[in-house]
Amino acid sequence: MRVVAGVDLGGNAINYTVVNGEEQFLIEGLCEHPALSREGPEVCLRQIENGLKIAVEKAGVLLSDVVAVGLDTPGPASAEGVLSARGSTNFVHPDWAGFDIPGNLAKRLGKPVNYLNDGNAGALWGHFNIFGANSRDTSISAVIGTGLGGGVIVDGNVVKGRMGFGGELGHVLIPYQAIGGIGGLKPDCNCGRTGDLESLCSLTAIEKTLLPFFLPRYPAHELAKLGDLHKAAKLVRGLAESGDPMCQEIFRVQAHALGLFFDEMVNTFDPDALIVGGGALETGDEFQQWFLRETRAGMPAQRREQADIPIYVMPNGDTAGARGAALEALKLARLNGLA
Repeated sequence: MRVVAGVDLGGNAINYTVVNGEEQFLIEGLCEHPALSREGPEVCLRQIENGLKIAVEKAGVLLSDVVAVGLDTPGPASAEGVLSARGSTNFVHPDWAGFDIPGNLAKRLGKPVNYLNDGNAGALWGHFNIFGANSRDTSISAVIGTGLGGGVIVDGNVVKGRMGFGGELGHVLIPYQAIGGIGGLKPDCNCGRTGDLESLCSLTAIEKTLLPFFLPRYPAHELAKLGDLHKAAKLVRGLAESGDPMCQEIFRVQAHALGLFFDEMVNTFDPDALIVGGGALETGDEFQQWFLRETRAGMPAQRREQADIPIYVMPNGDTAGARGAALEALKLARLNGLA
């Protein structure tokens, strides 16, 4: 049996999947192994190899059955997977600077390794769930986590860009002044920009910008009593889901920021679907649907022909990276006659 493996390399853990030629995933749920990335590339690559042996056994196949590997990681990295010479938040050991992860992993495994950044891999997985593996459709995915990642799939293909920055959706500027109820707010992003999507729509934005703005308006709120914005930010989603007015207002602002961004994407790509994922939407269906309604409410009026564009919630968020990376590698393996 010929199969392709997907490897989602994070700072702390590696998640694996295995997919066959019929696009059937042979591992359900998470299959994790410690990354040990802080110990440098040599240790981490050994961890990837050891974890892959465990994953293929779990999938009921042999390591020799794996004809190609799809790898995704956080950036910043080139389109080919060479980490920035300035290093990365997730890969802090000095030997990671300028390191070619897929190239060196391919040498270690003796198998071709294809690379995507984690946002693009997640976007490809969301696209596959809606349109299948062989679609020629276009979708835009926004993944709301600590920051805001995502990806653009055009005619079924991932847009990587000249230097690998294609799909860096969090740093697209939006007309945030159009959002009601935030007059005087100055949303600064860690990238140095003011008013990009991530500066309003991310966990970091809740801690850095939105809680400091809203808490003075709710001085008796339980989060004000914590005295710790970092801890408080992690509680906002749960409180919003339970109906807390201030926390729902924070998520309304995030949804309307996303709506403004999606409007820009509709008028740029005229996509077949918009997709939202990430930890912000790891909630019950009722809250998810409320958030999607607020996202649509935040979009300026569309042309009649565009007003019915669907907005979906990305499924299987924890496995999205590995599965998207595996699907991209499967496509390339087919082109090269390997699968």
